[in-house]
Amino acid sequence: MPTVADSMRREIKKVPHTATIKKVAAKMKGDKVGSLFVEKKKELVGIVTETDIIRRAVATGANLGKVTAEKIMSKPIATIETYRLTRDAQDMMGDLGVRHLGVTEHGKIVGIISVRDLLVSQQRVSEPKITQD
Repeated sequence: MPTVADSMRREIKKVPHTATIKKVAAKMKGDKVGSLFVEKKKELVGIVTETDIIRRAVATGANLGKVTAEKIMSKPIATIETYRLTRDAQDMMGDLGVRHLGVTEHGKIVGIISVRDLLVSQQRVSEPKITQD
């Protein structure tokens, strides 16, 4: 059974807590990711996701050039240890209603795992590949 370490991404993509939502969205687009960790005083204090941007900024009519990541981020960061099974990550995401988990080793965030990562992981272990006609 695959572990979180087998499916996670180790690159920690982040923005400063003072970054505007407009800059956060541009970085997400450029990095081709759906979330970014939020950093304050060299510490990861939250995570901003596409869902956070839609629900807490766009839908409320917030000024995307003024509202900061710190104002809309999700906190605390939901985390899972690297040695846990991908099934545990899937269950945790379902229970918490999130699509991203910070991945930790001995309590320190070392990466991230997303629903997309879990799908790719599942695809590797599943038998038949479905093709499009």
